[in-house]
Amino acid sequence: MAVGASQRLHDGVAAVETMTRFALAVLALASGVYTYLGVRSILDGSATAVFFAAMIYSASVSVGIYAFWTYMARFYPHVTTHTGRAAMLGVMALGAAMIIAMSSWLNAAALAGSAALEQHLAQTVEDYTADLDQAHQNALAAQSLLPDIQRASERFAQLAASERQTGALTGTTGSGSVVQLLSQMSAQMKELENGINASREQVTTLFNEGQKRLETMRTLVSAPGAIEPRADQFSSEVVALTGVIASLGQTSIAPSIRRAADDLSLGFIAPVADGGDADLVNRQDQVMETVRASVAAQSKVLSEAADEILARALVAERRFVPLSSAEAVLRYAADFIPAWAGAISIDLLPGVLVFILAAVHGAIRKQEEKLPFAERITAAELLQALDVQRAVTTNGTNLGEMVRQAEAESKAEETNNITNLDPRTRTKDRSHEDR
Repeated sequence: MAVGASQRLHDGVAAVETMTRFALAVLALASGVYTYLGVRSILDGSATAVFFAAMIYSASVSVGIYAFWTYMARFYPHVTTHTGRAAMLGVMALGAAMIIAMSSWLNAAALAGSAALEQHLAQTVEDYTADLDQAHQNALAAQSLLPDIQRASERFAQLAASERQTGALTGTTGSGSVVQLLSQMSAQMKELENGINASREQVTTLFNEGQKRLETMRTLVSAPGAIEPRADQFSSEVVALTGVIASLGQTSIAPSIRRAADDLSLGFIAPVADGGDADLVNRQDQVMETVRASVAAQSKVLSEAADEILARALVAERRFVPLSSAEAVLRYAADFIPAWAGAISIDLLPGVLVFILAAVHGAIRKQEEKLPFAERITAAELLQALDVQRAVTTNGTNLGEMVRQAEAESKAEETNNITNLDPRTRTKDRSHEDR
């Protein structure tokens, strides 16, 4: 039974030898084709130069893969020592790493290059969307000061109207110096309010333009067709969007509010009291001093609010870096694990065949070691041995004497292989070796 099993394994190895070579050739050819496609995506130059360069590289890869796995399939199953097996496994690991380095990543680029580039463009869109939103928020941050400025303007205007109509502050009606000062403060606040409103319109216009650019970029990411033309147009949109984001960063009115708030207190100039008597003049001076204090407090509040806005982190300048399909596959490898698995499997699948052959040959050796010698030889070998025995007997040759003579010659050769250090006999030894 054991002889039959061993023989069937021998027959099986012989039967699949052609299939093994065919499988190695097909896998090497497939790897070469995808390597060719991957190389074309990263080479620059004329179409002819790129074609021949990619063809030569892919052909070299195919031949190298076929030769490497052919050697491994031929020699690894027959290495039986632990040291030899470890050395062969080390060579196999080194060869597999070299195959991945020169072929598998290009195969992955061919399989998932366009998808990886679209992934890169989509990620870029998300980054620029965040930048646009941050720039928009920074530009609109000064809008939060608008209600305070409006209330201050209205309060100064109402005080001026009350003083003019009823003399609520000085006790004397009319348009005197107090009314003039209050109207002046109200006008300054109104001017600041108009500046914020104008800035909001400009910010809204820029933000809408940025949104249109982003919409175009999203359309280019998901549009059908070749990725290269879309990537070129995408780069143009990125340049335009970068300009919009930079403009948004420069339209913030917070610095202007900060300067205007300082001018309210530092540049405060009260008019001279124009009352008809000393008592009215004294009341006007008191009211203008109160107005000065109110303006100083309003200035401090606006300055602090403007400083908080100015302390916000600015939008960092972002640079869009176009990638080739191979570079994109490497950068976003975690998102394309199936493509990487397929690319590597094409190159390393022959290793499975090598291990199958090694396991089969190992099983054959174990089965044959357990059998007596007579059961390990075939009928043809037995017939050949009998023919040799009959020929020797016919010639009258003594087999035992021939074995002893052969052993003596073997020992003599081993002795003569050792270099004699005695100068008296060294010449003799050499003359023996020459013979």
